[in-house]
Amino acid sequence: MAIMVTPSGQACGASVTGVNLSAPLSDTEIQEIRSTWLTHHVLSFPEQKMSDDDLERFTTYFGGFGHDPFFDPIEGRKNIAAIRRQADEKSPLFAENWHSDWSFQASPPAGTCLRSIIIPPSGGDTLFSNQHLALEKMPPALREKLENKIAVHSAQLAYAPDGAYGAKDEGRSMDIRPDESARKTQLHPIIRPHPETGQLGLFSCMGYIIGIEDLPQSDALPLLTELYAWQGREEFIYRHQWQADMLVMWDNRSVLHCATGGYEGYDRLLHRTTIAAH
Repeated sequence: MAIMVTPSGQACGASVTGVNLSAPLSDTEIQEIRSTWLTHHVLSFPEQKMSDDDLERFTTYFGGFGHDPFFDPIEGRKNIAAIRRQADEKSPLFAENWHSDWSFQASPPAGTCLRSIIIPPSGGDTLFSNQHLALEKMPPALREKLENKIAVHSAQLAYAPDGAYGAKDEGRSMDIRPDESARKTQLHPIIRPHPETGQLGLFSCMGYIIGIEDLPQSDALPLLTELYAWQGREEFIYRHQWQADMLVMWDNRSVLHCATGGYEGYDRLLHRTTIAAH
């Protein structure tokens, strides 16, 4: 059966059918999926009856496993984390702000995979924002201010002990482990070529970006705020609606993503892996 690709018709994203992810893939299938991924940035694979073994095998086709520094893995696994929210949970929604996964690392992950296990009947969409398109459409005046700027990345606002998921974050079902190591910083260009395709795009955003090298905070924060507002504009967004037995993979080098709610009173569970940079 041939692989079929159906573009979302939005700013990025495509659905892929005609492939069975519960069985090993051929080199030809892997190459075709990689090419499709690089073109569309976000791929969904509906109606996939996968196990955690299948999820890990699929992830390794596209690189090694990335390091998840502030999640505990699920029992019996080293590379799978649970993205979990219980029906009666009152804590703030996890990952509801735009971000690129672990951009504060020296070599941030190339991609992320999510396998749906428990999906509410409505709500819980994931939004993706195409950062190649955001750069392409950016007003020249804003782009000029960002050219050659080096961003200071850090996990401190989220994962330090006094961060959003630190000591004051109570009643959360996810296994998040804040740590002082979140205060470390890492430098990355704001505008950079994609490591595989060479296509220029914006990398990461305010939240994991806490400043700009050689720029006082009084100048950096207004610029980062302006950039953040531009990056999340509706014209750059693909809204993904989840189904049971679905795998989604996205390119952290090309898109930002964020979670949405709207499923209060229902459990939600997905298993996640990260694809290491290569």
